[in-house]
Amino acid sequence: MHGHATSAPHAPHVKHAPRESRGPKPDLRSYAASSLGYALFATRWLQAPLYFGLVAAQGVYVYKFFNELWHLIQHIVSGQADETMVMLAVLKLVDVVMIANLLIMVIVGGYETFVSRIGLQGHRDQPEWLSHVNSNVLKVKLATAIVGISSVHLLQMFVDVAHTSQHALLWGTVIHMAFILSAAILAYMSGPMESAGNGHHDTGGGPAGGAPAEPVATEPAGAAIPEPAPTAPVVAEVPHARPETVPAQATGNPAVRDGSSAESRIRAAGFPARKTLEDFDDEHQRAFDWETITRLGALDFVEARRNAVFLGPPGTGKTHLAVALGIRACQAGHDVAFATATEWVDRLTAAQSAGRLGEELARLDRHTLLVIDEIGYVPFSPDETRLLFRLVSHRYERASTIVTSDKPLAQWTETFGDGPVTYALLDRLVHHADVIGLKGDSFRLRDHDLAGRR
Repeated sequence: MHGHATSAPHAPHVKHAPRESRGPKPDLRSYAASSLGYALFATRWLQAPLYFGLVAAQGVYVYKFFNELWHLIQHIVSGQADETMVMLAVLKLVDVVMIANLLIMVIVGGYETFVSRIGLQGHRDQPEWLSHVNSNVLKVKLATAIVGISSVHLLQMFVDVAHTSQHALLWGTVIHMAFILSAAILAYMSGPMESAGNGHHDTGGGPAGGAPAEPVATEPAGAAIPEPAPTAPVVAEVPHARPETVPAQATGNPAVRDGSSAESRIRAAGFPARKTLEDFDDEHQRAFDWETITRLGALDFVEARRNAVFLGPPGTGKTHLAVALGIRACQAGHDVAFATATEWVDRLTAAQSAGRLGEELARLDRHTLLVIDEIGYVPFSPDETRLLFRLVSHRYERASTIVTSDKPLAQWTETFGDGPVTYALLDRLVHHADVIGLKGDSFRLRDHDLAGRR
């Protein structure tokens, strides 16, 4: 961690030294471009009625299914159904179900990808495919579903071959093979397209390469911000025995890259020093849960696109843990970027001034892990707070972020101001996060007597 002196910036209205490196304020053209982009992005809601229209079509297929089933039962009860007729009727039912499955994939997956996220996280019935849906995945799944439906239609022709002309069989086979070929080409092309994104998760809810529109928070500007409840329990106040640390080779990407590649990723990440979990000194911690840290060291949170938040006084090892997890992620094949909160604001301010903020946010998505260090040491202006919100919001459920701060979450208003943007930032940061509290004396001051005693 850096040796910043804490001058207790508890009043957000107190002005601090100006930062010339922030660059010039954005001009009116950048504001106009941003407003125009948000307006265009809002037109995505025009697609919402289309998906509700498909819901009505789903109801039509439900009616058709039970109508076909009732006719089948009538023929069986009356003794008019032979084996071929039963097989054809069952294939019709299967055909209806497969088309209904195709519809639900288009309805749910398309709405999630092109209109707005559906808040199903943690729902016990959330489809497995929806957790990683994007436009490429959706197209491949639709193509394979169409191949399945075509297969059923072709099978119906062959079962009822006595009443099917050779011309119909020929063209049915040719069309089916065309579907198979197109699905194979689409699946083959989706691999390079995903690789070109280099880890960028297109989950919808925003324009390509851009940032999503800032949602309007309903909390009043003057309301006190409560401590958000993290999805994973905060570290217990009871110290635990230090478990065996998970080796870096067993974490993260199954295909761990070679050492030289790992070294290049570590250098590119911008870490202030080399730190490891094994070297962390918990001697001065009054409460520390090595079990949680070891679980984070397995890097499952990176694969799940979750976050980690380290809170505690200066000198308790927050940056050490953040750097150690970042280095371990580099060794496991992940791209990582490290900077202090002030440095991230400087970088985003420069991008905004150049009119490429959306491009910069999309480029940062290529890093599967981002570290924002030292939140709380320096207060931020409302514009700077909005930039950090854009960063956190853009990575929400797309990629992982590690944050360190010397303030409890409820006191972040002293850094960012008491407003809805701060609450929205906290809401997205801790929704899928492990919040780890560090309590103890500063390891930097352990050899110094601050009271002046000799």
